[in-house]
Amino acid sequence: MTYEATRSRVETYFDRTATKTWERLTSDAPVSGVRATVRAGRNRMRNVLIGQLPTDLTGLRILDAGCGTGALAFELAARGADVVGIDISPQLINIANKRIPDGLSGSLRFDAGDMLDPTLGSFDHVVAMDSMIYYTQTDICDILTDIAPRIRGNMMFTVAPRTPLLMAMWRIGKVFPSGDRSPTMIPHAPEKLAKALTTGALRDVKRVNSGFYISNALEFRP
Repeated sequence: MTYEATRSRVETYFDRTATKTWERLTSDAPVSGVRATVRAGRNRMRNVLIGQLPTDLTGLRILDAGCGTGALAFELAARGADVVGIDISPQLINIANKRIPDGLSGSLRFDAGDMLDPTLGSFDHVVAMDSMIYYTQTDICDILTDIAPRIRGNMMFTVAPRTPLLMAMWRIGKVFPSGDRSPTMIPHAPEKLAKALTTGALRDVKRVNSGFYISNALEFRP
């Protein structure tokens, strides 16, 4: 499946099938035990990614690629960054715009679109939390190569780690008809991604494992 085909499938899922689910998951509303582990894991991962950026973000321009409903973008803007939040789902962007808190020290702009759009310009840092987990190794390497010239600092992103549990879930998921199924995460081994890159350097940062949420933070430097 090509990058464009995967992007279209993910857009359909988040914009038509799972909007209400993600609106609730990313709020303070009560959720089931399974979703509570996902919420807790995402909160931990957000802190991991932010922890790899400078403490003072005043005046730095940051792209939140796959910003969803905006939680990470809000924290970056609160630390003084000028944030551009991009997501392929207009519905999630609408939710993010409604949730913008008052008194941010930086600036914040949300738009529906593609994180690789060159008209977005250059950035000091890029964050992509759980927005690249559906792509193949080739796609990820192409994404990093494409965006590298527009990054002055680093890019923090996550992948689904290649664990026995996730590989079993991935194989089982491929057996079922695709109909209403959510996009399939593609597990990756960080060391294999690093070897496949033809530009820049990749560093394994940290894995977060919280019940049904398993994700691996990586740092890319052009």
